[in-house]
Amino acid sequence: MIRILIADDHVIVREGLKQMLSDEVDFDIVGEASNGVEVLNKVREYEPDVLLTDMSMPGRSGIELIKLVKSEKPKLAILVLSMHKEKQYAVRALKAGALGYLTKESAPQQLVSAIRKVAKGGAYISDEVAERLALEIKTNHDAEPHSQLSDREFQIFSMIVAGVSISGIADELSLSIKTVSTHKTRILQKMNLSGTTDLIHYAIRHQLVELPEE
Repeated sequence: MIRILIADDHVIVREGLKQMLSDEVDFDIVGEASNGVEVLNKVREYEPDVLLTDMSMPGRSGIELIKLVKSEKPKLAILVLSMHKEKQYAVRALKAGALGYLTKESAPQQLVSAIRKVAKGGAYISDEVAERLALEIKTNHDAEPHSQLSDREFQIFSMIVAGVSISGIADELSLSIKTVSTHKTRILQKMNLSGTTDLIHYAIRHQLVELPEE
């Protein structure tokens, strides 16, 4: 039996996942969490085999949460199910300790297969992500500017290009406005760009932001 903890801040998503996964006879949904604090507490309480988690939740989430969980439970298999496209976060999630990354557009059977694979210690990633990971390891010195950002800087960069204000980022990440502004300055310096417009253009060129469908 594979013991699964589901983490997502949207109740409807958690309920949908529970309903879908409960049809599998070898799956046991042992708990659910809606934010990073709950994830850490329930990982300790329920000792799941697999943590199925979103990347964006209130408080600690994403890369930071993966690292925290792995530091406490190094053998726990983490599978990310995210609204963010693979190009945005997959490689960083894997480097932080996740064993797999799927988008919420994935087919249900894909998710079921991924859970079974990571529960056995295997990795579940697309060919494109595997190639990007290999290239990043091989040619780190030639990496694109955005890959030089820290995990926190990349998170803030992604929020900026998504249209979130500095104060909005500060509220969502529980940081001061001054701290977020400092991060933004460092991001611009590292990427050799001059402002928000340049960041947005860069994100579009590198397919790091989703454009609205026509």
